[in-house]
Amino acid sequence: MELPRLIAHRGLSHHAPENTLAAIRATHEAGLNWLELDVQCLGDGTPVLWHDAHVVRCSDGQGLLRDYSLAQAKRLDVGRWFDERFAGERMATLEEALALISELGLGLNLELKLSAGHDDNLLAETVVPQAVAMLPRERLLISSFSVATLSRVRELDGNCALGILYEDGPTRGWVTDAEQVEAFSIHSNWQSLDPARAEEIRDRGRRLICYTVNDPRRFHRWWSHGVDTVITDRPELFDGDDFAPSAEPADPA
Repeated sequence: MELPRLIAHRGLSHHAPENTLAAIRATHEAGLNWLELDVQCLGDGTPVLWHDAHVVRCSDGQGLLRDYSLAQAKRLDVGRWFDERFAGERMATLEEALALISELGLGLNLELKLSAGHDDNLLAETVVPQAVAMLPRERLLISSFSVATLSRVRELDGNCALGILYEDGPTRGWVTDAEQVEAFSIHSNWQSLDPARAEEIRDRGRRLICYTVNDPRRFHRWWSHGVDTVITDRPELFDGDDFAPSAEPADPA
């Protein structure tokens, strides 16, 4: 699998409401080849694009996502909060998103979002067959903070590329985690990453993806430590020079 240097975070979320069909289209219109999206299930089991456990931040609704059926969720306006231009945007099902991504020829990093009250294995069992059926494997990367959930994904599909997410930087046990799920990539909050750990990940042959990088100048030194790809809200801030390795050591701060 060939990954680009830049992946659009939650779609092109600085320019369109996150995790929507509009954000997917904006990614394509900006000339980007890959995007990252979040998926979780509604109360009726339908997988949809959504980040939070609640619907308050990114819609005109109230309450928890798990309390909504698909019919109820489709009545929410998930675009007006971002900009009036997107008024009337509706919550996207995973099926709708995959169909559009396939049509546009994009690559997808799909994060399995785990929330209280949901069966994490059921999320994997619902999402994975649909995703691998609708996108070619070379354009699909499934990630999660949960090694247990990724283990279930691996049981369901022996060939899908998997990525392990770490909020506070990869732990000492990352090698064991990676071997357990046969991980393709390690995903780290870039401000919590240790240079030696980054180089270890590179030396052990895993791809290293950093999130969420919106300051190319501050991040620049990290390319020298083996970072392959960044997930960003602001791809327009990067240019070719931003990807050139630096001889200077990275500053973890």
